Amino acid sequence: MKNLLGMILRLTLGFFFCAAGTVMALNSKLGLSPWDVFHQGLTNVIGITIGQASILVGIVVVIIASILGIKVGLGTIANMIVIGCFIDLIIYTKIIPVCNNLVAGTLMMLGSLLVSAIGSYLYIGCGMGCGPRDGLMIALVKLTGKPISLIRFFIEMGALIIGWTLGGFAGVGTFITAFAVGYCVQIVYKVFKFDVKSLNHRNIKQGVIYINQCLLGQS
Repeated sequence: MKNLLGMILRLTLGFFFCAAGTVMALNSKLGLSPWDVFHQGLTNVIGITIGQASILVGIVVVIIASILGIKVGLGTIANMIVIGCFIDLIIYTKIIPVCNNLVAGTLMMLGSLLVSAIGSYLYIGCGMGCGPRDGLMIALVKLTGKPISLIRFFIEMGALIIGWTLGGFAGVGTFITAFAVGYCVQIVYKVFKFDVKSLNHRNIKQGVIYINQCLLGQS
């Protein structure tokens, strides 16, 4: 039970950090992150919230990642739903201030990269399944053998181009994120000695079995 509670806490904290990173980039007023340019573009086209767009895109991306060999776990499903809900909740409660000058905006944007990278490390490290976007990143890292920074850059740029085409807002912060997010994730993973290439996630069935074992005190 203690292991299960610790895992749930870590997952939830990781999801909250990822959502907070998204809202920090939004409130920096320097431009959304590439994926959120995509999400905002969808809100312009089909009239949904950014959180709902995040969930919708997540479903599509996780299908692609699963085709490339990444296991779909309980954490994957939770990621798609919880982060989107957290984004809308943080925006609604206004717990993250909106920046009104360049210095504050720059600090907020850089902070969003760090917070998102830590969130990624927290929930991926639970081994309950990658989120859609991180799952795609890990699948391509394993498939190509290329560094995280390079793979993440091309993924971010693809999301940016599509989102901008759909009318999402791209600013200088967007391009900073596209270039820097991969390096930031790579640095955070290195600090915590986290090797994604050796990652072995539980699929949904394995995740249910693990939870049952925790409840019965067998893990």
